[in-house]
Amino acid sequence: MFALTPLEVEALTLSLRVGFWSVAASLPFGIAVAWLLARCDFPGKTLLNGLVHLPLVLPPVVVGYMLLLSFGRNGPLGQAIYWLFGKTVIFTWQGAALAAAIMAFPLMVRAIRLSLESVDRKLEAAARTLGAGPVDVFVTVTLPLILPGILAGAILAFARGLGEFGATITFVSNIPGETRTLPLALYSLTQQPDGEAGALRLTLLSVALAFAALAGSELLARRLKRDGA
Repeated sequence: MFALTPLEVEALTLSLRVGFWSVAASLPFGIAVAWLLARCDFPGKTLLNGLVHLPLVLPPVVVGYMLLLSFGRNGPLGQAIYWLFGKTVIFTWQGAALAAAIMAFPLMVRAIRLSLESVDRKLEAAARTLGAGPVDVFVTVTLPLILPGILAGAILAFARGLGEFGATITFVSNIPGETRTLPLALYSLTQQPDGEAGALRLTLLSVALAFAALAGSELLARRLKRDGA
């Protein structure tokens, strides 16, 4: 009963790939946006903060439809990608990774922002008095201090990406071997008369993956709090 079928293994493998690349592609942007929100005051900061956290409050289907309008074959960004690379991201695993990245981006930014706000600015000031430039201060002082927060944000984003459903199915559909991730495979099994056993397996697997990610994030948060004490 608990042995995964080839199709379920395929969905698991695809989910892990989508989750990994969604985090890898969005992490630099997450650090940059968290830095802006934590350290800079500028016109439109409130608007940027609202846009970053909008996926948390919007229905995922709305986010998926907005992606469809923007990155579809006739959308402005979709046309640009097709002109540059000769392909589109709609109905592909790359599109699934894009949807997962956008839905998980607020969690990533929040974790990194909280980590940045906990850094003792006196340490950065001391490094600057010793002649270090802004980039050197960030790389040698700030980045090591916020690394637990970055890892926590990445883990949370990865877990959120594994569980993404609404935006994914709206944007890239439910294509076996291409966009059918764990949640979509679970949904497909619930629509089959004999899919109860497979749905239970994927449910338990999803719970285990989510619990492991949350536990890892909690351990990193405790370490961050301990180091900042």
